[in-house]
Amino acid sequence: MKEFIIATDSTVDLPKAFLEENHVLTISLSYVMDGVTYKDLDGLSHEEFFEKIRNGSLPTTSQINPEEARKALEPVVKEGKEILYLGFSSGLSGSYNSVRMAAEDLMEDYPETKIVTIDSLCASMGEGLLLYKTLQLKEQGKNLDEIAEWVEANKLHICHNVTVDDLNHLHRGGRISKTTAVLGTMVKIKPIIHMDNEGKLVVIGKERGRKKSLLTLLDKMEKQMQGYQNDVVMITHGDCIEDAKYVEEQIRERFGIENIIVNGIGSVIGSHTGAGVVAVFFMGSER
Repeated sequence: MKEFIIATDSTVDLPKAFLEENHVLTISLSYVMDGVTYKDLDGLSHEEFFEKIRNGSLPTTSQINPEEARKALEPVVKEGKEILYLGFSSGLSGSYNSVRMAAEDLMEDYPETKIVTIDSLCASMGEGLLLYKTLQLKEQGKNLDEIAEWVEANKLHICHNVTVDDLNHLHRGGRISKTTAVLGTMVKIKPIIHMDNEGKLVVIGKERGRKKSLLTLLDKMEKQMQGYQNDVVMITHGDCIEDAKYVEEQIRERFGIENIIVNGIGSVIGSHTGAGVVAVFFMGSER
């Protein structure tokens, strides 16, 4: 069995130290803020990024292009290793298709190599949870094909339950109308969002007030988890650690799950959610 590595992109929103410790090749997306271009993993700190957003800065993001993808993957190919790549949902970005194109070109140029690219149809720590499971399978001795088969069979069981604090960022992303954003903000409406089976973020409900919206994420989670034993749950947030910790405590109390990973949302994803986003990721029967 040939040696293989696992690769992904920076939108997994897992700590950089975790990715390095597990030898995950991570291709970074970019963002532009106040005229300066940053790499997702090596740009502004979480706090600096959201402070700028709160002060009125409006970042824009850039997907991975095929040249960047080839530059990242080719050194691994030259070492004679195979690659399993888990990509950011094609429903939200063209990055996956850029990596797929680069992989196809590399396999033409290096016929002995093997690169399997998978559209995760996940984002943020949902993509991170899929990566976490993939690393577990590799640790158990599963080969590349076995892991890829598991990922394809289970990726739509990665649930993303999300709420945001600022409706204006959803409006900027085309998710809701300007009128809805203005009126919703006035009456403190908080949307409930999930990732659908096409890998797109969809508003599926709304609650009045922050605490109610956070608890609704968990009510929905309880129903979705029926029949699944989650050995790990992930929570991300947009510079609102107190809210994330509240959700973490509720998960421990309600579901008895102890292994919970909490991490700040990355700058690329955070560019589209704004500050105050809270999201919970776990495995369930359906999204």
